[in-house]
Amino acid sequence: MNTDHNFINLTTENLSDEHVCCIIRSKKFHPGIEAKRQWLEDRLEEGHVFRKLDVKGTVFIEYAPLETAWVPVTGNNYYYLYCLWVAGPFKGKGYARSLMEYCLADAKEKGKSGICMLGSNKQKAWLSDQNFAKKFGFKVVDTTDNGYELLALSLDGTTPQFTKQAKSQRIKNKELTIYYDMQCPYVYQTIEMIRQYCETNTIPLSLIQVDTLQKAKDLPCVFNNFGVFYKGTFETVNLLDITSLKRILNK
Repeated sequence: MNTDHNFINLTTENLSDEHVCCIIRSKKFHPGIEAKRQWLEDRLEEGHVFRKLDVKGTVFIEYAPLETAWVPVTGNNYYYLYCLWVAGPFKGKGYARSLMEYCLADAKEKGKSGICMLGSNKQKAWLSDQNFAKKFGFKVVDTTDNGYELLALSLDGTTPQFTKQAKSQRIKNKELTIYYDMQCPYVYQTIEMIRQYCETNTIPLSLIQVDTLQKAKDLPCVFNNFGVFYKGTFETVNLLDITSLKRILNK
């Protein structure tokens, strides 16, 4: 496996001292980051991996055994890749390749059947670059009616799949409904923004925190840490800003 000393894997011992890449803060308290740390602390003991470059920047990969990954995907002995993100001045230096190669080497070393990730027939801003993943051999192995895709790099010929519930993409509740967990530091501030906007504009809102593995596996939509429904129909896994929120509400 890649033993490049410029990279660090988060552990329960160093988690409180290391930044988590997405939102860089040194001393200032940030609710989203603290929620992420708490979420990670519970996951690391399950084999969850968060590996990052030892710099003050966004260069990391995050993946976990599919059996304990908080996504409505089923499969035997796979890794689920939540996020591979290299931003700003660190792009184009081979870091993303190093991180993906580490994940692949880890999967082979542990005898995994493969690695899978969420994608879409049109790249989503809040999902990892699927074209990059396809260069490593990831292929579409399952799809939903509205264009989301499950990509997998199979090492033994088996493939994972979305759960039946995830493909339903419909709920009885007609008001704006958002399923979310605290894995992404940006989720906290996004939820607060949406809550305030809906209160100010008297828009009915249901916020459902996914706080257990079982809730994640039973979700009625594809999910990476966020899922939006409106008028009973699934809209997106993208975190919303005011513009995209208004676009959904105007449908």
